[in-house]
Amino acid sequence: MIRPATPADLAELVRIENASFQTDRFSRRNFRYLLTQANACTLAETDNGSLRGYAMLLFNTGTSLARLYSYAVDPAFRGRGIGEALVAAAEQEALAHDCIALRLEVRRDNRASIRLFEKNGYRAIGTVEDYYEDHMDAVRYEKSLAPHLEPDMVRVPYYEQTLDFTCGPSALLMAMKTLQPQIGMDRREELRIWRESTTIYMTSGHGGCGPYGLALSAWHRGFDVEIYVNDKGALFIDSVRSEKKEVMRLVQEDFVEELKGLPVKLNYRPIKVAELQEKFEQGGIPIVLISSYRIYREKFPHWVVVTGFDDKYIYVHDPFVDTDMQKTQTDVINMPILKRDFERMARYG
Repeated sequence: MIRPATPADLAELVRIENASFQTDRFSRRNFRYLLTQANACTLAETDNGSLRGYAMLLFNTGTSLARLYSYAVDPAFRGRGIGEALVAAAEQEALAHDCIALRLEVRRDNRASIRLFEKNGYRAIGTVEDYYEDHMDAVRYEKSLAPHLEPDMVRVPYYEQTLDFTCGPSALLMAMKTLQPQIGMDRREELRIWRESTTIYMTSGHGGCGPYGLALSAWHRGFDVEIYVNDKGALFIDSVRSEKKEVMRLVQEDFVEELKGLPVKLNYRPIKVAELQEKFEQGGIPIVLISSYRIYREKFPHWVVVTGFDDKYIYVHDPFVDTDMQKTQTDVINMPILKRDFERMARYG
């Protein structure tokens, strides 16, 4: 029988974990958090009350992506199809949470698990060097849980932002690299773009990047640019103290004046997902400033880069990896977001 695990299963979960793994083990504290606080679901396989294996899923708030964070079968019960049954149950649980894709990482030397996943329709989507505590590489796998959806995707190289305030430069780097593969993506260029395009201040600390500064950075690197902004007012000024507002207005005005002297089209209106898709199909790579509340439950503007579309979803790379919430790049690459939800997120333009 497969059922949701509860805190009453903690001792058995820890026992199976310690018997199954030499490194990268979950502690009792880890399991308790994942069972009681995380946006997660742990399934337990039992027989006559004895727990024989588990599968743990993480869900991405605001997206339609799930991750098989961990699974293990008691060594005494392996070879009986328990692992395969847990994976199948995890897929059904992901679908019940309106997820259309399930992803995972597996050790490169774990041939048994690799055979199981490949047998059940998972495809390798990349590798991560030095992923585990003992320096073993990981292979990333993905399975579409909605095979009727056929996304139109562009292969956008992924770049993770290295600082809290550089999502814009990181998104721009990914878009430029897609169009010109010879372009490098590194921290030096990330910071160079940030220096060029920042609006000086945000709520506290370092400033964030608006659309005008990022557009100029792209233009000066030889790219054609088109800008959509919801209104002509200064962006982000509601989040800073009054003495900083005037500085931000002046910086934005300077950016806009320079843009007006260039063949860059400025559109002061919202852009619909259908228009984004049309630009994408014409060869453009949209980068979009979203409200991150629906994903991270914190209200701050955040840049993402669009990687594809299908009938229901828009797919994005998010340069931010929330390691505090047990996230890895597996969770933020080609994230599927319902089109109607994305339009609400993209309120900045």
